Amino acid sequence: MATQSLPDTFLGGAPAVPAAELPRTRIAASHGWVSLRLRELVEYRELLYFLVWRDVKVRYKQTALGAAWAIIQPFFTMIVFSLFFGKLAKVPSDGIPYPIFSYAALVPWTFFASGIAQSSNSLVGSANLIKKVYFPRLTIPIATVLSGLIDLVLAFVVLLGMMAYYGIYPTAQILWLPAFLVLALVTSLGVGLWLSALNVEYRDVKYVVPFLTQFWMFATPIAYSSTLLHEPWRTVYGLNPMVGVVEGFRWALLGTGTHPGPLIAASSLAAIVLLLSGAFYFRRMERSFADVV
Repeated sequence: MATQSLPDTFLGGAPAVPAAELPRTRIAASHGWVSLRLRELVEYRELLYFLVWRDVKVRYKQTALGAAWAIIQPFFTMIVFSLFFGKLAKVPSDGIPYPIFSYAALVPWTFFASGIAQSSNSLVGSANLIKKVYFPRLTIPIATVLSGLIDLVLAFVVLLGMMAYYGIYPTAQILWLPAFLVLALVTSLGVGLWLSALNVEYRDVKYVVPFLTQFWMFATPIAYSSTLLHEPWRTVYGLNPMVGVVEGFRWALLGTGTHPGPLIAASSLAAIVLLLSGAFYFRRMERSFADVV
């Protein structure tokens, strides 16, 4: 039986396209500073949700006390601070009972400290996922920080109970509280982006984080008030973004004298710089994550 050559058309009548003319897409590593591509985060929002839920479940998996640790950590730290700083050292507390004075600061601080501790190791902990499939790597540290909001809510409920016990009731200033919560979130995420990207390249970061957290805690007015400093040093002190967070929480909830002003403005500016610089550095180093992690 004789064979016939096939025509250069498909069954539908469309002409065959030579292989040389087919469109090609080249995937190559980026060079230099690149854009943040925030639109990708919106497109992968479902992945972000599942990563947050994964981190929440993993955090308390096979623990005896579960989510109670979110309350235990700041509460017992408050007891220690009240004993040594409040009773023995007689540290001024702006006319507020020292236990609630320190606990109101420990609630956002615990969220911040937990966020940088978890996010700094988030990329290394997700190495298998990073090597297998592409997705915006920014979603990993963002999800880790966001998962800490549940702990913050639980500790905040205890704070409200303490306020009722001491007869302190919120005023219209509490409307500022979401702004200070956003400031805490921006600060934690900014530091987390820096540390997570650095930890991929330099594993020494995991040894630096505990020391950094301890130093940063005593550089933040948790056991004492920033009113001990006078201007202009008090505003300079606000370049530590957690100063604005802590004093903002106290002002919004307890009515202390630290109203939004130069100190809060300095903290907000420092937090924004941390977030933007951390995000751009993260994106610059992102191209090597799959190879190094």
